[in-house]
Amino acid sequence: MTQEITRTEHSAPTRQFTVLLPPTRRGARLARLLTTAHLSDWGLPTESAAHIVSELAANATVHGRVPGRDFQLSLAVHDDELLRIAVTDTRGERLTLPAPPADFAESGRGLLIVEALADRWGVDVGPVPRKTVRAELDLAP
Repeated sequence: MTQEITRTEHSAPTRQFTVLLPPTRRGARLARLLTTAHLSDWGLPTESAAHIVSELAANATVHGRVPGRDFQLSLAVHDDELLRIAVTDTRGERLTLPAPPADFAESGRGLLIVEALADRWGVDVGPVPRKTVRAELDLAP
């Protein structure tokens, strides 16, 4: 069962990566590729994280896009026990919740995928005009 992330204090990240990317299909693809590359270099599993980043980056490019403003991808590993993924865009007023799409809809399943794969996830709004969608994966068994 997925739980919403609450503001809990974690130790400082032992590894982290942050990048600004254009809110385009290419930017979303690059977010996934950079995630896979960094997690592989760090010796961490990549599959679930890559899917989560793909969905969050796609949402940032489709629903969070503002011309001339990039979205931000952040990866942070805390004590080799927790991977925190964060995608920030500049459309804080556009919040969506996971809900089952219509039977034959071709989209609308992104946050359901995030909810299924992440151990916890949530949305932080602000400072205006931003919002950040975070997902956490427990790395320790």
